Amino acid sequence: MHEPVLVEEVLHFLDPAPGKLFVDATVGTGGHAQALLSRGARVIGIDQDSLALERARTRLAPFSGQVQLLHGNFRDLSGLLLPPPRVDGVLFDLGTSSLQLDSPERGFSFMADGPLDMRMDPDAPSTASDLVNALSESDLARILWEYGEERYARRIARAIVRGRPVHTTGELASLVSQVYPPGRHPIHPATRTFQALRIAVNDELGALREALPAAVSLLAPGGVLCVISFHSLEDRIVKRFVREEALTGRLEALTKKPITPTAEEIARNPRARSAKLRAGRVREVGPGLATCP
Repeated sequence: MHEPVLVEEVLHFLDPAPGKLFVDATVGTGGHAQALLSRGARVIGIDQDSLALERARTRLAPFSGQVQLLHGNFRDLSGLLLPPPRVDGVLFDLGTSSLQLDSPERGFSFMADGPLDMRMDPDAPSTASDLVNALSESDLARILWEYGEERYARRIARAIVRGRPVHTTGELASLVSQVYPPGRHPIHPATRTFQALRIAVNDELGALREALPAAVSLLAPGGVLCVISFHSLEDRIVKRFVREEALTGRLEALTKKPITPTAEEIARNPRARSAKLRAGRVREVGPGLATCP
């Protein structure tokens, strides 16, 4: 079962209680939702991964009267929630889940060989294999540079084009490793390539840019937006959005710097190590929630 990250910090900012309603825009297998529901709140959970939703339904069955689960992409937040509710908080937990990473047939990881898929929504039309085998060398290099911040983007793109067709995660990881300079590297040579292709396949950054303003429009006065990101590109978008909304007076930034997991949490759940949480609250008259240092 996927272990949610920064749970206590999320509970601090969202402050769930009976009578409150939250949107978990990336409900996954239901970890954060379970924590909110356990405090008596109601939750609308959304996820584009139908397989994860099946797990969430099982996990959250004891709270059936408090939770509603919807299949969809959070970029369609406004259309999924009709009529739009006024909610006390919206949570985004971005990135991939353990369910996705640990399933070789989903193609998210190079740790085990599997089809080069990477779709968060298994019914989406295009896979990573489609992109790798159809895009031009220049387009591949652009994706690797922009979404993976891969310094060897051109070299890797050239190797991919020469090595086509590429249909499995093992084949792609091998191609990247062969063109990487020899020596020790802090992360696997294919890490940034896989990140970049996953972001491109799912248009993750575009979806996030569309979803953030839609989420804020759902928040009642005093409502809180919480976003957990796992790489600098996502965090940069969230940071800029909260700052711009704060400048307009619409949001109050609750995190001067992103909140990161404790050493104890990272030891318990190594996949939490790159998580960063930012939060903002819709302004209202009255005492404010203490900003977390």
